[in-house]
Amino acid sequence: MEDAPSLDGDTPAQGARSVASGILWSRLAGLLRESLLRSVLALGPAADAFAAALRIPNVLQNLLGEGSLSASFIPVYSRLLGEGREEEAGKVAGAVAGLMAVLSGSLALFGIIFARPLTSLLAPGFDEARHEMTVDLIRVTTAGVGFLVLSAWCLGVLNSHRRFFLPYVAPVLWNAAQIVVLAAALVGDWDPTGAARALAWGLVVGGFLQFAVQAVAVRRLVPDLRPSLAHSDPGVVEVRRRFVPAMMGRGVVQVSGYVDLVLASLLATGAVAALLSAQALYLLPLSLFAMSVAAAELPEMSRVVDPSVLASRASDALRRTAFFTLFSGVAYVAVGELVVEALFGWGAFDADDARVVWLVLAAYSLGLPATSVSRVLQGTCHSVGDTSGPARIAGIRVAVAAVVGLVLMFQFDEVHVLDGAFGSGPIGFGEQAGLAPHLGAVGLALGSAVAAWIELGLLTGRARSAAPDLHSPAGALGSMAVPAALAFLVGSAAKLVVGGLPAVLGAPLALGVSGLVYVAASFRMHVPEAHLVLGPIRRRLWR
Repeated sequence: MEDAPSLDGDTPAQGARSVASGILWSRLAGLLRESLLRSVLALGPAADAFAAALRIPNVLQNLLGEGSLSASFIPVYSRLLGEGREEEAGKVAGAVAGLMAVLSGSLALFGIIFARPLTSLLAPGFDEARHEMTVDLIRVTTAGVGFLVLSAWCLGVLNSHRRFFLPYVAPVLWNAAQIVVLAAALVGDWDPTGAARALAWGLVVGGFLQFAVQAVAVRRLVPDLRPSLAHSDPGVVEVRRRFVPAMMGRGVVQVSGYVDLVLASLLATGAVAALLSAQALYLLPLSLFAMSVAAAELPEMSRVVDPSVLASRASDALRRTAFFTLFSGVAYVAVGELVVEALFGWGAFDADDARVVWLVLAAYSLGLPATSVSRVLQGTCHSVGDTSGPARIAGIRVAVAAVVGLVLMFQFDEVHVLDGAFGSGPIGFGEQAGLAPHLGAVGLALGSAVAAWIELGLLTGRARSAAPDLHSPAGALGSMAVPAALAFLVGSAAKLVVGGLPAVLGAPLALGVSGLVYVAASFRMHVPEAHLVLGPIRRRLWR
């Protein structure tokens, strides 16, 4: 290339903050979207159909997009840039873009043509009305898959050049397009079926906007980059070698999501939508504090040659991740009901729906610290070209989650929430009991939490084969256990104290008090990561 692309950009610490900032805006937009979605569709049949139809683009995006490309493309592309081989790096990036466009486009066409059998696979428990609605929605949502996959390619290029903010804030546009549709549905008092169909088209438009804004940035950064189908280029061969096991690993994870969806479709109406709402909140700290660190560190770890340096970077990253996500999990368990009510508790979404979503969220949160630290360990393995090991471990996690979830879900589905309290008995017990939300989704979430801790143990051993001096994640989490316990007790007490306030006021108050105790206790116990919070505060006060 005539004009070598600049590697100047964020440092790893700045990169993590840029990623977190971009993700925060994206997740806030996602929460607004989810709040409007619940207000328009609640936990009814249209909500279940849209949730099922959304699974196809989510599956293909995760299978072919960010996760797989990050594990295979970023390490190779970053290494070539670091070695000053810009022309070769550009050829690799162009070939990967062309190949991914062909592959994702073919799969999108397949999804449109075979929408009906796909619906039968995704949600075999749906009745005829929900099944037909899902078929119609899948034919629309699948059309936008190519844009989402190519957005992930843009992310890989920009991250390798240490440009982190834009690719992680771009999904705001994906959410914004759907928010416009939902706002129109609320103002126009659309019926749920019509709103769901319009929302599917909003998803396609949002995907195009998300890709377009990043494509412009890539064009400006690397103006000579040209898409191609040069699959035999040595760099492309290396990406393909890493991509296949990475994709298989992501595929296993998607199988887990598919299994959850299938099992949830066999439960009482609303279980699918309750899972999706809880996951929207669960993914927020996972994205902010785990993905941000892992994404910023992956290009840097890929350039490291010395295993001791790799171990040092990974150990520091996992402690930073653990510090924030341990508190997040504790806060969700202690005061999550207030958070759910504050975000979703209006429109057609009532107090019983809020309690169900909170309980599912609390069950997921029991595994949140393990899942977040595992992201860092996966990045450590990926940085040295090991994508097959994490893929096999992901398979074990999925199997454990499915078995435990299947054992628990029907037992929990016998329990329902009625007028803000718990009850048990058959669905037909009483006039209201037949419509009351049931807790089968909680069993599925508990299965996920158990599997997350097993995955963490296995990944720790795998990462140590690449970085023998890697610190123990269990030791890191153990050093923060007392502050976390104190935060839980204070948060639970604060929830009772602010119970008379509107949730939009009570939730931030309870979270703030609990977080203050966590940071203060961590500081008193000499947990180094407390300075990640206290340091910026001190700098602002001493200006």
